[in-house]
Amino acid sequence: MLDSTSEHELLILGIGGQGIQLIGKTLAQAATSSGRHAMLAAEYGGEMRGGPSQATVVIGERPLRSLPILASAGSAIVMHDRFCGVVPERLRAGGLLVVNSSIVDPAAAGDGYRVGGLPATDIARELGKPQTAGFIMLGAFNALTGLVTHEQLVDAMRSLLPPYRIEHADSNAAALLAGSDAARDLELSGTVAA
Repeated sequence: MLDSTSEHELLILGIGGQGIQLIGKTLAQAATSSGRHAMLAAEYGGEMRGGPSQATVVIGERPLRSLPILASAGSAIVMHDRFCGVVPERLRAGGLLVVNSSIVDPAAAGDGYRVGGLPATDIARELGKPQTAGFIMLGAFNALTGLVTHEQLVDAMRSLLPPYRIEHADSNAAALLAGSDAARDLELSGTVAA
């Protein structure tokens, strides 16, 4: 679990079509709904799918000092390594790195980070909803960090879905739960001594 008195920065990286922006918004919304402060920044290419996509979320108990565009961050979710490599340049030594091991090799991260590999794309396919891999990763990340409750994530996700996508709410909620459940068995490699 993360210290509740400090700011927590998260980089979410992947490619367009993986839900990077929606999972970033979901975490930021859940944090503000829980009474915390949150900022979100989004960077993405002009392509609808396949181009670089990145979201940055900063969460704190008090008004935030950090900008949502960070020089460095304490944690990262990497859905695809095409544009960022396995370890994003801005992840600090000792940071938490959760990678979609269906696509990204966690062993390639090397030492110096707490690394967890979760086969989110494979789990999403097993659920019959391959588009939910990002929510699986978010559910796992949240279970590892305890930033918000599972219910707050689900409520935030439901509130952010536009009317034409509301039919995906239940499968997204199931994916958040699957990620949370999978995190229980996730062993972090490369743990760095404090």
